[in-house]
Amino acid sequence: MPASPIRKLVPFAEAAKKKGITIYHLNIGQPDIETPPEILAAVRNSDFKILEYSHSAGNESYRKKLVEYYQSVNINVDHNEIMVTTGGSEAILFGFMSCLDAGDEVIIPEPFYANYNGFAVSAGIHIKPITSNIETGFALPSIEEFEQLITDKTKAILICNPNNPTGYLYSREELEVLKAIIKKHNLYLFSDEAYREFCYEGEHFSAMQLEGAEDNVILMDTISKRYSACGARIGTLVTHNQEVLQTALKFAQARLSPPGFGQILGEAAVDLPSDYFEGIKAEYRLRRDTIVKRLNNIPGVFCPNPGGAFYVMASLSIDDADIFCQWLLNSFEYNGATVMLAPGTGFYGTEGLGKSEVRIAYVLNVEAIHKAMDCLEKALEVYPGRIENQ
Repeated sequence: MPASPIRKLVPFAEAAKKKGITIYHLNIGQPDIETPPEILAAVRNSDFKILEYSHSAGNESYRKKLVEYYQSVNINVDHNEIMVTTGGSEAILFGFMSCLDAGDEVIIPEPFYANYNGFAVSAGIHIKPITSNIETGFALPSIEEFEQLITDKTKAILICNPNNPTGYLYSREELEVLKAIIKKHNLYLFSDEAYREFCYEGEHFSAMQLEGAEDNVILMDTISKRYSACGARIGTLVTHNQEVLQTALKFAQARLSPPGFGQILGEAAVDLPSDYFEGIKAEYRLRRDTIVKRLNNIPGVFCPNPGGAFYVMASLSIDDADIFCQWLLNSFEYNGATVMLAPGTGFYGTEGLGKSEVRIAYVLNVEAIHKAMDCLEKALEVYPGRIENQ
């Protein structure tokens, strides 16, 4: 079971804090946006004498409420096509275990969310990475590249849209390319859409909107980022494929039920005002524009402009991202502060890739981002492993 490459630097950050150093946490996707008070109030004001198990697929009232939410984003589903999960993580794991046998393969564009590795190991399956490149902004690789990887063990393709860690927003045209592949080779398409609301360049097109691929598409979703409610641990697995849902239900029954208070919170979230996301999107867009501009103004740094989510991948003039990110915490400070980043290597399945790249989560306010970028710029000037003219 692999350790989390995102969290492995935590002991070094804790040691730096004990020395009185301020750390700008750009390493993890924990938003600083406040959880809506209305949905917290729904939990505080809940009135029942027994905190019971819910249905293994989740409370029917919540699943019916989710139908309203999905309709609002042009996804037409019935409440019997929705399973409530313990975070998006469990939705991904249930999808893997329901659709693939031990030894089967799933193709995932890299760089990809590091915990996909852990879910794959848990399910006994193998990830086959297909490389997207920073030079193209991490656009979807070609059909030919996908087909070169497909074997008789290949059962699925997984995308995250918008993408974590790159922020890339897959277009409708790219989703249609994936549809052609999965139909031709009879594969599942897993679509992790945790960041659906945060699209800045173009509109989000869901895999669930692909016509003619209803039995192939499995949507994995979560309220964690959407409502800044990561600790609620509520996600969903959504599909028109009843055979997949009935299989997933067996795994859901084995863990009994998803969190009760989290479902109350999630149900209340559907009733938030329709303009709730407008201000939040504007704030994230400002942060994105700020951090991309600051990064690209640093000599030797390249950062493509992402279309969604709240992450960027940047190429730095460094020898080894893992060493650099640890050095930032162990050996560097500027005005009593340093910055915590996630090494790019942890997001690649292909050995040797990502050594000069880092993922940065723009989950702090603009003032903090400027201070963090001041730290990074100064750090790159004095880092012993700096590579010139990269």
